[in-house]
Amino acid sequence: MFYDYAESGSWTEGTFRRNESAFQEILLRQRVAVDLRDRTLSKELLGRNWKIPVALAPTGLTGMQCADGEIKAAQAAEEFGVPFTLSTMSICSIEDVAQHTREPFWFQLYVMKDRAFVESLIERAKSSGCSALVLTLDLQILGQRHKDLKNQLSAPPRLTLKNLLNMMTKPGWCWGMLNTRRYQFGNIVGHARGVDDLASLSTWSAEQLDPSLSWDDIEWIKKCWGGTLILKGIMDPLDARHAMDTGADALIVSNHGGRQLDGAPASLEVLPSIVKEVGDRITVLMDGGIRSGQDVYKAIALGAQGCFIGKAFLNGLGAMGKSGVSLCLDLLKKELDLTMAFCGYRDINKVGPETIWKG
Repeated sequence: MFYDYAESGSWTEGTFRRNESAFQEILLRQRVAVDLRDRTLSKELLGRNWKIPVALAPTGLTGMQCADGEIKAAQAAEEFGVPFTLSTMSICSIEDVAQHTREPFWFQLYVMKDRAFVESLIERAKSSGCSALVLTLDLQILGQRHKDLKNQLSAPPRLTLKNLLNMMTKPGWCWGMLNTRRYQFGNIVGHARGVDDLASLSTWSAEQLDPSLSWDDIEWIKKCWGGTLILKGIMDPLDARHAMDTGADALIVSNHGGRQLDGAPASLEVLPSIVKEVGDRITVLMDGGIRSGQDVYKAIALGAQGCFIGKAFLNGLGAMGKSGVSLCLDLLKKELDLTMAFCGYRDINKVGPETIWKG
């Protein structure tokens, strides 16, 4: 169920697949006889230097892909030199991740009906030293995810015969889970009013997504947070203008990995129109469909200043734990470097739309 959770979309999964296939439609201009010594992939964004223009996206249930998964992924990102973003729906809590890392990480916020709980989440993120708040705007209601419904997704998984038989085929995963105390939603259980166990969590979660969330709420969130604010879920130039008008520091072009509105375009397809709309007045980041360093390069060429990866690092985490996340980042770096070199560039900060083949 946790593999399906990461590697699936909503309804027909058309947008989920389109996120990835859109990158294959972009062709690159190969250049030759260029001095390619001393190449650099580092980029300064939002007050810190990124070793490559990639961040680990906020992904729910990361601690179910691998025991203590959020801690391991955060440590791998810290050691590599890129940002890590902790989801509201993480298994390891904000405090858990802060206790096991040295550098500040980012926190992603879902807005719930219980605004006192939302405010407490923000305060906990501030107290733990989080350096940016990523506010997700496209989950006021939950997309229809057929595989999650079929699998009866829960954390921890219910001990049904089907689940027990499945777990018997994954002894490494079971051993890891038996040796951790982190197997529920750490930011919610014991913190939200009346949520003390799986049953009460299920009831609470079903009721708490807030369909009334609007642009007017962002001012309150900004005031509570008081630091770097990133708005996630922008897929339309008009919404990009609204995001810019809020005074946010960055926006993320994102369709939630194709897990919300099926039938929408890929994030990459709308990226150029959003970049054109906002110019250099706000930092533009993107996620959705990135599986390689060459995908990162194409997104940068089309105007993104940085990219988020979700499924890519989750696959590494599920397969190899912390070392799998490190390997994922190493592979992305090598692929990005080679692609940039073949296109005749030495500095990722100089890459632009002229590197795309328009033929």
